[in-house]
Amino acid sequence: MIRLSTSWMYQQSLTTMLDQQGSLAATQNQVSSGQRINLASDDPAGATQAVSLNHILASTAQYSANIDGANARLSTESNTLSSFNSLLDQARSMALQGINGTLSTADRQNMATQLTQIRAQLVQLANTTDASGNALFAGTSTTSTPFVLNSDGSVSYTGNRDNQMTAIGSGLRIPNSDEGAGLFMNIPAGNGSFVAAATAGNTGSLLVGATSVTDSSAWKAATAAGPVNYQISFDAAGNWIASDANHGNAVVGTGSYQDGGSISFNGMTVALSGTPAAGDTMSVKSGQTQDVFGTLTNMINALNDGSQNNTQLGNTMSRQIESIDRAQDQVSSTQTDVGGRLNRLTQQKSTYSDLTLTYQTTLSGVQDTDMASAISKLMLQSTALQASQQTFAKVQGMSLFNYLK
Repeated sequence: MIRLSTSWMYQQSLTTMLDQQGSLAATQNQVSSGQRINLASDDPAGATQAVSLNHILASTAQYSANIDGANARLSTESNTLSSFNSLLDQARSMALQGINGTLSTADRQNMATQLTQIRAQLVQLANTTDASGNALFAGTSTTSTPFVLNSDGSVSYTGNRDNQMTAIGSGLRIPNSDEGAGLFMNIPAGNGSFVAAATAGNTGSLLVGATSVTDSSAWKAATAAGPVNYQISFDAAGNWIASDANHGNAVVGTGSYQDGGSISFNGMTVALSGTPAAGDTMSVKSGQTQDVFGTLTNMINALNDGSQNNTQLGNTMSRQIESIDRAQDQVSSTQTDVGGRLNRLTQQKSTYSDLTLTYQTTLSGVQDTDMASAISKLMLQSTALQASQQTFAKVQGMSLFNYLK
């Protein structure tokens, strides 16, 4: 027969009630917090999974924030380039007016004034900053004014050639802007392959028009050894001789020109108009670049130069129109690329939205409390504790003395 001491009975009852109170408190915490896992000991495997999911959600949130920032910068760049292109349209229209040969001195001065204002606006747009005050077209440089208009009308670039990048995923980066040297400064001159220009000292009415590469194979062969530097001279009858200034003035082409015709050699064609005087010359050079601001400066200087006759002004303006066209090609190409990057950001952001919902749902299933089950469990635990307390109250009142009574 086992003898049960009073102290042992008290200890067992107390231990049972304390265990029940602990379980009840844990369930109450789950109900009040809405979290099934409040300590790692509640569910070690579940806690590990929850930590991993929270880490993924934090990374996704950061990438989404990065996308928002890149989207803002690229949208600003796109709008800026649209405004830049519109100003170039205005400058091109003025250059066309300068070719017509009917401008008075006052007209030229007014156009020069307008072009000076347009140039200043272009520099201002090139120095556009984002919402944080960071220059869009400075590359990774911290300068806030990458383009500086000098007193002689030239523009200097103080940024660098590296594009700013934004991380939008694991191992996935995208440019959030474009450096200004490649966009506005180092633009291929002429038609993009070569520049044909009449010499400023010509005395005839020769006007250089449209130029193009008409035989790519022949042009490739002509430029295989490097950029070309041809000099073309005319006699009074329109006969011309092209010589290579890079190779001892060796003759590379000859022919006869008539007003409104063209000359062709080494895979290229140059349309001309007017009549050259004996000794008039023109040049053809490849591999040259011209910044967009310099193009406007050339137009301004030509309009302010009272010594230039209509033919000379027309030749200058024709070359600047070519440069404006190349600059607009560069801007339009960049705008297209920016649009592609914006679409990519939108797609990536949509992907993260879907993933976030999936991860949050999974995390909820791991750590959130099943309220119906938890409340039912809480009621059962509360009832069991009350029963234990009532039983203990009755048992502790029992003694041999009460029985002897």
